[in-house]
Amino acid sequence: MFELFLRSLPLLQTAVLVTLGLGLGAFVLGGTLGLGIALMRNSGVRLLRMFAFAYVSVFRGTPLLVQILLIYFGLPYYGIVLSPIPSALLALSLFAAAYLSENFRSGISAVDPGQWEAAQSMGMGYWVCLRRIILPQAFRIALPPLGSRLIGLIKDTSLASTVTVVELTRVGEQVGASTFRYMEMFLMIGMIYWLINQILTLFQTYLEGRMTRRYR
Repeated sequence: MFELFLRSLPLLQTAVLVTLGLGLGAFVLGGTLGLGIALMRNSGVRLLRMFAFAYVSVFRGTPLLVQILLIYFGLPYYGIVLSPIPSALLALSLFAAAYLSENFRSGISAVDPGQWEAAQSMGMGYWVCLRRIILPQAFRIALPPLGSRLIGLIKDTSLASTVTVVELTRVGEQVGASTFRYMEMFLMIGMIYWLINQILTLFQTYLEGRMTRRYR
């Protein structure tokens, strides 16, 4: 297996960067959009609440693989042509936003309503209160599910191989097809995914401990 690993190393190095780029990029973009969706779900404007609910319903209720295929193969029908990596990144970001919005919404809802009232009594506007008081506390509360979502996204990048993105799973398929050593190759791919996610888990644990100490 070690000989196969050395032989595949140049491809694996590039594939790891693509996997991390897709996963982390989708998490950042999806988190930004997801926060906006969460605020819309809590909005006093009914139309915004309905739009946010519909968005979450559609993207949580349909498979990510279908969404990737729709973007990559379906959009060209309307004249919108995206290459494989942007297509996968867009699909992963839209998909992640639906889940992350619920993580943010639960975090915001868990903050004591008295925090809003206290901020308003001090003359703080909605956005200032949100930025200085509510979101820092909501982020601390939502950190465990946010970390789990990031780990899930890293694994979900494997679906990008269906639109020819050369990430870890695609490299496993290519090397396995050329060497007929599928078992060894996919065991290595699985170990790399596990190692990446263990590093992210340790980082999440560190952040949780740091933020918990800060609010004690």
